[in-house]
Amino acid sequence: MARFVFITGGVVSSLGKGLASAALGALLQARGYSVRLRKLDPYLNVDPGTMSPFEHGEVFVTDDGAETDLDLGHYERFTGVHAKGTDSVSSGRIYSNVLEKERRGDYLGKTIQVIPHVTNEIKDFISIDEDDVDFMLCEIGGTVGDIEGLPFFEAIRQFGQDKARGQCIFMHLTLLPYLKASGELKTKPTQHSVKELRSIGLQPDVLVCRSEHEIPEKEREKIALFCNVRPEAVIPAYDLKSIYEAPLAYHNVGLDQAVLDAFQISPAPKPNLARWHDVKDRLDNAEGEVKIAIVGKYTQLGDAYKSIAEALTHGGMANRTRVKAEWIDAEVFDKKDVAPYLEGFHAILVPGGFGERGTEGKIKAAQFAREKKIPYLGICLGMQMAVIEGARNVAGIAEAGSEEFDVEAGKKRFEPVVYHLKEWVQGNHVTKRHLGDDKGGTMRLGAYTANLAEGSVVAAVYGKTTIEERHRHRYEVDVKYREALEAKGLTFSGMSPDGKLPEIVEWKGHPWFIGVQFHPELKSKPFAPHPLFEGFVKAAVEVSRLV
Repeated sequence: MARFVFITGGVVSSLGKGLASAALGALLQARGYSVRLRKLDPYLNVDPGTMSPFEHGEVFVTDDGAETDLDLGHYERFTGVHAKGTDSVSSGRIYSNVLEKERRGDYLGKTIQVIPHVTNEIKDFISIDEDDVDFMLCEIGGTVGDIEGLPFFEAIRQFGQDKARGQCIFMHLTLLPYLKASGELKTKPTQHSVKELRSIGLQPDVLVCRSEHEIPEKEREKIALFCNVRPEAVIPAYDLKSIYEAPLAYHNVGLDQAVLDAFQISPAPKPNLARWHDVKDRLDNAEGEVKIAIVGKYTQLGDAYKSIAEALTHGGMANRTRVKAEWIDAEVFDKKDVAPYLEGFHAILVPGGFGERGTEGKIKAAQFAREKKIPYLGICLGMQMAVIEGARNVAGIAEAGSEEFDVEAGKKRFEPVVYHLKEWVQGNHVTKRHLGDDKGGTMRLGAYTANLAEGSVVAAVYGKTTIEERHRHRYEVDVKYREALEAKGLTFSGMSPDGKLPEIVEWKGHPWFIGVQFHPELKSKPFAPHPLFEGFVKAAVEVSRLV
């Protein structure tokens, strides 16, 4: 029987609910408990798959092919528990399920209402696999008072009533702003946020208060008094140098103990925090620094490439090296020489993306890395651009390009070295797609197996010849160009088991030039860095020693 922790937020967004949830999950694991984390998002999109990265940040993909909120990436990175499609839901998905049931007649002609039909659907979602873990942590997106979030707040209120006393607790994150003019931390926003929460029937058991300044004891007592929370359950959350300090920082201020006390678990198992002490040691005691250029098209928003940024940090930790990543807008290179921008970097990474904008700049970045023998990692579109670059400048296919760009432009301009993926093997059946299909959920999504060539660089990086990685794409390098490209040195070193879909390419004679169709960043963790990022940073370190 799982115990449930519902995490809500108030005052402002972006306080760090996802990070607090992930850190709490890690701390409960350190005490020997099994955990699963879930995200309930109030937006009406069925999932974030069709949202622009500028709108919502990156889309995190699970092994079973769900496109989810980026907070699930934090959950995985901190706990190592692989997220499932059932760990992320939106209002759009909930309402879609309810309406599908109504159309089928499942409600036997009843009038469909938010209460009880929508709230029941939310509660059913929360209950999935509840018997498989000791603790289920459920984060509610947005802030208390948001009109679209009301069904979720009502659902968790009902859920707490439905379960046995002591099986559910509520953790609320708020902001304590500091007024410089008066030199004071103000508790009133937190008081109002809790008042709003209580007005809909939810009483927080634990309050996490985000602050840039130390919270005096008298202020914690004041918050406890006015918010009806025990003083020891008022937990300060201060800014940190790295998100990976969060588990230790939250433990030091008593978050995990406050949660266990709220469940009346006594005596509580002692935590084993050795993993997180090692993580902190690797962050604090780096023995060098490398500069890596990330040439992308969504560089104005850090969350657009969140998992890549974190995976680079993990790769640095594995090499006890600090990674200094610089984000460069690929469009800069459309009309400018790349050399002044990329000289001085120890490695170049070109991430994924959609659409033609910025792709010529990515192609130039791949060419620069190939010609200058600089370590290169191309991910998804970054791999495709590396193949197009090799086709144009080495294999003599001057008009090489992607069918994606022709479709976008509405006319044929390129020889489609990269084409729209029309069918692939998924489990025991063949999945088929057409250009006119809906955009949502129609890509090649989730974990797929790839076979690596014996003696290849990637086989050495992974230490094996069969891997499984997560995908998110609808365009693919056309295998019919393999012979022409391999004749010029671009090796197709990773292929799908049926040999039809190129998964990895690498340049012969280059110190470290790898392009992958999948997204390795999605599986990297601070205590288990992904082999590709560990190897990529190691190659950058070797370059730095030569400079």
